[in-house]
Amino acid sequence: MTAPATRAVRRRVTVRGTVQGVGFRPFVHRLATDLALAGFVSNTANGVLIEVEGPPDRVAGFCDRLATQPPPLATVTGVGVEDLPVSGADGTFAIRSTDRSPGRTLLPPDTATCADCLRDLTDPADRRHRHPFVTCTHCGPRFTIATGMPYDRAVTTMAGFPMCADCAREYGDPLDRRFHAQPVACPRCGPRLRLLPAPGRGIRPARDADALATARALLGAGRIVAVKGLGGYHLACDATDARAVETLRTRKARGGKPFAVMCADLDAVRRIAVVSAPELAALTSPRRPIVLLRRRAGRSGLAPGLSPGSPHLGVMLPYTPVHTLLFGLPGDPPGPRVLVMTSGNRSGEPIVTDDDEALTRLAGLADAWLAHDRPIASPCDDSLLRVRPDGTEQVLRRSRGFVPRPLRLPVPVRPALAVGGDLKNALCLGVGDQAWFGPHIGDMGDLTTLEAARRAEAHLRCLTGVAPEVVAADRHPGYHSARWAARPAGHAPVLVQHHHAHIASAMAEHGLDGTAPVIGVAFDGTGYGDDGTVWGGEILLADYSGFRRYAHLAPAPLPGGDAGVANPCRLALARLWAAGLPWDADLPSVTACTTDELAVLRQQLARGVACVATSSMGRLFDAVSSLAGVCHRAGYEAQAALELEAAAAAAWASDSSAYAFAGDLDPAPVLVALVADLRRGVPAPVLAARFHRGVARAVAEICRRARRDTGLATVALSGGVFANALLEEECARLLAGYGFAVLRHGEVPPNDGGLALGQLVVAAHLRQEE
Repeated sequence: MTAPATRAVRRRVTVRGTVQGVGFRPFVHRLATDLALAGFVSNTANGVLIEVEGPPDRVAGFCDRLATQPPPLATVTGVGVEDLPVSGADGTFAIRSTDRSPGRTLLPPDTATCADCLRDLTDPADRRHRHPFVTCTHCGPRFTIATGMPYDRAVTTMAGFPMCADCAREYGDPLDRRFHAQPVACPRCGPRLRLLPAPGRGIRPARDADALATARALLGAGRIVAVKGLGGYHLACDATDARAVETLRTRKARGGKPFAVMCADLDAVRRIAVVSAPELAALTSPRRPIVLLRRRAGRSGLAPGLSPGSPHLGVMLPYTPVHTLLFGLPGDPPGPRVLVMTSGNRSGEPIVTDDDEALTRLAGLADAWLAHDRPIASPCDDSLLRVRPDGTEQVLRRSRGFVPRPLRLPVPVRPALAVGGDLKNALCLGVGDQAWFGPHIGDMGDLTTLEAARRAEAHLRCLTGVAPEVVAADRHPGYHSARWAARPAGHAPVLVQHHHAHIASAMAEHGLDGTAPVIGVAFDGTGYGDDGTVWGGEILLADYSGFRRYAHLAPAPLPGGDAGVANPCRLALARLWAAGLPWDADLPSVTACTTDELAVLRQQLARGVACVATSSMGRLFDAVSSLAGVCHRAGYEAQAALELEAAAAAAWASDSSAYAFAGDLDPAPVLVALVADLRRGVPAPVLAARFHRGVARAVAEICRRARRDTGLATVALSGGVFANALLEEECARLLAGYGFAVLRHGEVPPNDGGLALGQLVVAAHLRQEE
């Protein structure tokens, strides 16, 4: 007898996650065709909808491979399957048009040019040879061109570029890697480059290939060029040209803050920096972040003013075809192999994205503009991270390459918006078990930044479909972000204490549901305390519902507010005054001040005029930096602390001593010991190393005491001070050695760039309890 034919089954499959704009539908089509299955696939606002029919074993294999073998840029978070009546389909599998019903799906971040597109770019026989906008379903812009969802060309900034016949054929072919790649274009139908000179610079306008060649020549001649990228403009110059680097620094009013660089290739990276295997993986990943690398010893050829006072370089590789062409293809006239690539803005302003605005806001900064006519839907600055010795990453600025990838929340939340703080601002939207950070905005100090925050919120809401019912903000009464939050809320926002939010962000990133508190170590520069003083050296016992201040750094006056922060020598003298120690004339902090400055400062401290008490660990690092003779005047945020860390790193392997704090983080004995060592001629790097180790040992001892008092054995390290690699590593090492579970930030920044996630989960928890 002949065995009966296997009965067919039909199933409806819903795939959720980052499954649009990543080639998921052609992947499904190829998979179904290979297995000879019938049905269709379609994009919907909730993900990808598939109906598939065929033999049970093939249908089962099809469903399994959807989750286990997705396209490179896809992230599958869920696969729902339900049985349907068999239709008797004829064995064909179709790709249907996008369903525009309301709902929510996920959009991938912008990603670097893939290897296939780089081959097209460099192949003289390919029709996209030297095309500055070559892309496919595996690479290129997504977030920065999307104006709505579901993701389709009509709701991107490519809508104004009708495809030519050849591009349309590729776009419609399920077997082509450019099938439904929304930014697809070619030299005939795509965006165009143009070079616009600043008046009076003696530079001629140019277009397309001539624009690139002219820009490369200008960079080689020491000029500054504003280059339009994926998420905004960069200001670029030759990183080996000392005069060009100094000119850019002066024009941008950047102070001594280090510049990031873009290297043409890995050979150029290795000539200037030491690169480990995990750092190499981060550099070459599709995200293409700026990675902090150790500067190579000896002559690198880099301009001395590139990153003064820092042993590290922020390095990235080209991530767009424009960048690749700017460095030049084989046979092109030579140009710089390492370029400064810094955000296209004036200090304190958001990154520029609009072409007309770039010509006005960057006037006086750039000698020429290398622009193109594809609009940018949302600003998106470069991301920044460091790689720890164990190979894990600590993201310090989460933006391009990460946004809008969601984070999974350990607790469900009502639709909510958290607006973060006033420094390193980034917004966060959440609903259910997902949260979306917006791109890095920066410091909320003026109307342009507030307007950038408003646009970022509108764009994120559009892409996620989240309509906030709860708005969370910092408790600081003077924060621009908190005042701005009250307007979209329509009612008073939920105010979350700054350091509670820091600890909650670490808990949420590590998946803690908040049913048990943790010992939270929140060290940063500034945070509004519940007692009206400036906090920042806090040991908290915290969960999502609240916190108790278990211990804190002994307070000292902060003379002059922001003016004091810019003058670490004044902070050092205020610390000595609080500890009852004299201002002897031989101390570096005393000699750094003028006679009049010392007199005014004495009166301020004695009378308490313009002095607020602060327990900030960041300010203590600034003070010690000056006492050790490292940095007395700060030209940018955290300069003194960064230079103190750099000094400590130089002596870390040769000296293992530590200064001892008293009681609940009282630094008076530290100051006494440091001054004694200073007078004995102990070098500044050794002083810095002993201070770092002293802070770490004090943290470990207080956490051990907290465990004895409470039974808690999990410690969360958060706040901007933990961007300090030496301190974070030493704290984690000591705490782990004492048997603690240590929560350290990874994808969520430890600084105020991660604050909004903590605000989100705390506010959602508090509203649920009401």
